Amino acid sequence: MKPINLSGLALAGVILAASAVAADPAAIEERLSALVPDTSEVAIAETPLPGIMEVRVGSDIIYMSDDGRYLFQGRVIDLETQQDLTDAAMADVRREQIDELERSEFVTFGEDDAEYEVLVFTDPDCGFCQRLHEKMDEYHEAGIRIHYLAFPRAGEGSQTYNKMVSVWCADDRQAAMDVAKSGGTPRAATCPNPVLEQYQLGQSLGVTGTPSMMTFDGDMIPGYVPPDQLRQRLETLAAGNGSP
Repeated sequence: MKPINLSGLALAGVILAASAVAADPAAIEERLSALVPDTSEVAIAETPLPGIMEVRVGSDIIYMSDDGRYLFQGRVIDLETQQDLTDAAMADVRREQIDELERSEFVTFGEDDAEYEVLVFTDPDCGFCQRLHEKMDEYHEAGIRIHYLAFPRAGEGSQTYNKMVSVWCADDRQAAMDVAKSGGTPRAATCPNPVLEQYQLGQSLGVTGTPSMMTFDGDMIPGYVPPDQLRQRLETLAAGNGSP
């Protein structure tokens, strides 16, 4: 599902003028129809908050009053359980898009039978990404397999972007990634590659910096996390005991 650009909606504090309508998801769809080109991209669900509906538009989660009058954006957190309800909803969005990825387009380090595996959006010129890569053996010892996806922070056409294209087009991607992560420049190469697609995917999934980890269930674990701590977080997630 392609994300829809909601920047034109002025989400912060916007009030949609409307007459009173019945508490019905159709009212929300009607209000959104003037703002969103394709309402087939819209999914509506109830929240624990009385009168507030969760609205998924493409890869975005927003909220509306159940009469379709008020629209707002932000995070909803249950202070009793400390659960981030917005992130839980986004995990479903992320999982759907992750399921569509081709594993052949990852740069993977680790054993096939590892207990855990994570996706890592990475930039070889990022200091914490380099630190993570330096500890790759420790991640393996912790039972974690790492799948790299490209996220060149400087964007398409940058020196880092071109470096990542060379990694993905190398005969030995792992060796080329080792070179890039050590501060070197892999041998220049070009080919049909997923670098731009992965970068855009990361943006649509909420990645704003590197490294940014995700599970295949859509749980996001931002930032650099040492091997033992990452193992603990993955065990907690697997046990269903809360957010990362």
